[in-house]
Amino acid sequence: MKVAVTGANGHVGACLVRLLLKENHEVRVLVHTGSRALLGLNVETIKGDLDDPASLKRLCHDREVVFHLAVKIAIGSESYDEVYKVNVEGTRNLTIAARNAGVKRFVHFSSIHALQQFPQDKPLDETRPLALHAEMIYEKTKALAEKWVLEQNSPGFQVVVLNPTAIIGPCDFKPSYLGQVIQMIYKGTLPGLVPAGYNWVDVRDVAQAAVVAMGKGEPGERYLLSGKWQSLKSLAAMVCMHRNKKCRLPVFPFWLARMGVPFMALYARWKNREPLYTKISLAILQSANQHILNDKAGRVLDFSPRPLEESVADTLEWFKKHQYL
Repeated sequence: MKVAVTGANGHVGACLVRLLLKENHEVRVLVHTGSRALLGLNVETIKGDLDDPASLKRLCHDREVVFHLAVKIAIGSESYDEVYKVNVEGTRNLTIAARNAGVKRFVHFSSIHALQQFPQDKPLDETRPLALHAEMIYEKTKALAEKWVLEQNSPGFQVVVLNPTAIIGPCDFKPSYLGQVIQMIYKGTLPGLVPAGYNWVDVRDVAQAAVVAMGKGEPGERYLLSGKWQSLKSLAAMVCMHRNKKCRLPVFPFWLARMGVPFMALYARWKNREPLYTKISLAILQSANQHILNDKAGRVLDFSPRPLEESVADTLEWFKKHQYL
């Protein structure tokens, strides 16, 4: 099929594009800045961004399917306006361009954070309400974007929404925030952990579900792409199994971790990178629901997440092969 992809230079996008090419689809990508993840791939490149209608028109021209993955993640000092411009306005711009171009199916990558996490002791599935009034910028903007996209669904413009959890795995060229955490654990440079965890899912399983969604996804529906909840301590133990020496990572209570946020910010600035432990990232970890169901994706999209141990091992192998470790 003739497909277009935004966010192709990101973690999921890089994996998705490779899978699409492997299955002989004709791929066109939108590139804003950087294209390391796309080097050597047989893709057509459109230079532009979500705020440029002309580039979006070129991207969507003669395409049958559009995958929308481009996003602005906000766990630090990002302003609401800059995140809203990408996540909400950018999504609207792309949706309109795709519909005007005659695109038949629009696969929108939302997030588990677009849905309300509370109550945490109740299973979270596709019926959970959107977090339209969330205090955290990322959650609110992803919820607003998903609401808009689903409202555009029609017989001539079929919308399918995917809501993955925390993604790890190969093809992490940037690398992602979680990829950086795994690298730091492996190198022994992460100061410590907090008594929390997350639902982890492999990027390859997410990409495979997206490809299946082109044909099997029910229009106007969302699908949760979740793996299994594991504590940060358990994740670190899996990473440390692949080191030649033991990991000794202390687990700090949340109150102490919050006190250390300013120092982590200074350390990150010194290293010229984004801080991983922030007030927002700690809040996300503390509020993460432990009971996220993927039954619907399993039935409709043949979604079957692999064990986390396999994902961790393959992630480290990929980082080593590409000289990140």
